[in-house]
Amino acid sequence: MRIISGTHKGRKIMAPKNLPSRPTTDMAKEALFNILNNRYYFDELKVLDLYSGIGSISFEFASRGTTSITAVDKHRGCVKFIAETAELLDLPIQVVADDAMKFIKRNRSSYTIIFADPPYKNDVSIFLELVDIVFDNNLLEDGGTLIVEHSKHTVLAEHKRHIQTKTYGGSSFSFFE
Repeated sequence: MRIISGTHKGRKIMAPKNLPSRPTTDMAKEALFNILNNRYYFDELKVLDLYSGIGSISFEFASRGTTSITAVDKHRGCVKFIAETAELLDLPIQVVADDAMKFIKRNRSSYTIIFADPPYKNDVSIFLELVDIVFDNNLLEDGGTLIVEHSKHTVLAEHKRHIQTKTYGGSSFSFFE
C-alpha cells in the first residue's frame, strides 16, 4: 500500500500478509481523492472509514491534512495494525474494533465523509441497508457524502440518494448525498 499525496506522499506501508484485506488500488484511490479534492478542503473534514481493513483510506485522508478520522473494523489484527501505524506516523486516526453495521446503528456522531468498503461478496441488499442506516440515523453532516466501494458488478444506482458511480478496473465507488 502506498500513500499517494500529502505529508507522507510516496510512503509505502507494508501490512502483515495474514490480515484479511483488499486494499483499494492506487489507481482507484488516486481517482477517488482527485474527486474529493475538487469538492472539499481536507483539513475541514470529519471522516468515518467503515470496514477500514489495513487503513489505506484513513492514512490517505490523514496524510492530506484531515484531523478527525475514525476507522472501524472488526478484525483485531487490522485494528492493531492501523493503530500502530498511525502512532508511528503521528497520524490522527481513532481506531475502533467493531462490526461496521453495529457501529453505525448505535453511533450518533455525524461526518462530512463516510467511506465504506464492505466485502465485495456481500449481497446488494447489505450495501443498500448500509446506505439506509447512514441516512436514517443522520450520520452525514449537511453537504456530506457517503462513498461505498464495491465490485463493478454490484449496482447501487437505484437508491434514491445515489448521485453517481465511478468505476476503476474491477472496483466502483458509488456516491450518495
